[in-house]
Amino acid sequence: MNREPVSRELFDEVMVPNYAPGNIIPVRGEGSRVWDQDGREFVDLQGGIAVTSLGHCHPGLVGVLQEQSEKIWHLSNVMTNEPALRLAKTLCDQTFAERVFFANSGAEANEAAFKLARRYAWEHYGPEKHEIISFTNSFHGRTLFTVSVGGQAKYLEGFEPAPGGIHHAEFNNLDSVKALISKEKTCAVVVEPIQGEGGVMPADPDFLKGLRQLCDDNNALLVFDEVQSGVGRTGYLYAYEMYGVVPDILTSAKGLGGGFPVAAMLTTAKAAKSLGVGTHGSTYGGNALACAVAQKVIDTVSQPDILKGVKARSEKLRKGMMDIGERHGVFSEVRGAGLLLGCVLTEQWQGKAKDFLSAGLDEGVMVLMAGANVIRLAPSLIIPESDIEEALARFEAAVIKLTA
Repeated sequence: MNREPVSRELFDEVMVPNYAPGNIIPVRGEGSRVWDQDGREFVDLQGGIAVTSLGHCHPGLVGVLQEQSEKIWHLSNVMTNEPALRLAKTLCDQTFAERVFFANSGAEANEAAFKLARRYAWEHYGPEKHEIISFTNSFHGRTLFTVSVGGQAKYLEGFEPAPGGIHHAEFNNLDSVKALISKEKTCAVVVEPIQGEGGVMPADPDFLKGLRQLCDDNNALLVFDEVQSGVGRTGYLYAYEMYGVVPDILTSAKGLGGGFPVAAMLTTAKAAKSLGVGTHGSTYGGNALACAVAQKVIDTVSQPDILKGVKARSEKLRKGMMDIGERHGVFSEVRGAGLLLGCVLTEQWQGKAKDFLSAGLDEGVMVLMAGANVIRLAPSLIIPESDIEEALARFEAAVIKLTA
């Protein structure tokens, strides 16, 4: 079928203007390389914002997608399906979880987690115990509930009144949580082990251990939002393993489908009982096509050599960016874990992250921002070392031009 060519300008004519996409339109990807409409090549360190966990058009994912597409795509939730059951069992076998709920996005997984936390407390302790503690600079999605739990006021502006019973403590400050938590009112503490949109800020191990103890002492559920940090991103299947702190609920999305929309909420059997028949649902959640793809992703990413390779690639990328930062005076530190890294701009370059992103595109490398002061990197977990070297060379060329 022949279609008329499209341009970036068409976006402004037909799309709701909530995004401001760059001027290029990628049309093809393979591994960690992407090509635009003009055939121009880019090394991809964005990973679709930590989504394309195995790169573009991974042969294994393409094969599973094609195979399942010829069987069955979707069923109503009046029935279950084989791929969903297999994926749920795999996730339970490989994590702390005993029960799984499938959705389509990180926001939906978090919505389910927050609803479960409130429902659980309502059933076990009564309606007064409904308050949720989250953290400043956190991000949990764009639904009204999740954006209210998120700790960035700019995403809530103009959408008030927000759901009540939500408080925000200071990330990595346990005393600020102690000042808010209550056995009578707090139903859950919600935290990202590594704040993604908040600047790629890792939690201190003692902070997460302290949250676990506070939740236990106050009969509250501990919720880990691993939408961005999960599925091998840190060199562990999920980051809670790296910290040695087990939550009651964990949310997963982004890399779970390797680019195909799928999400999961993982929890214990005890907590899961509170979402009985009819209390929550998702029309597309757990569809056979998405679950078949996610199964292949988990089977691949969970292999020890893949997880070990994430740590090795992390060191190479981290050192390369730090070296660039030192040579040109642009980064004060590179933080994060695995292949979720944040390069913090020096005082001279504060507020200029978008300039570095644009300069990178001009030189053929795709990077991300995490706020105006941090360059975020979230490439494929299996990006070849040669692509890392090429990306670093291209990014340094961009830095040289920008700082000249």
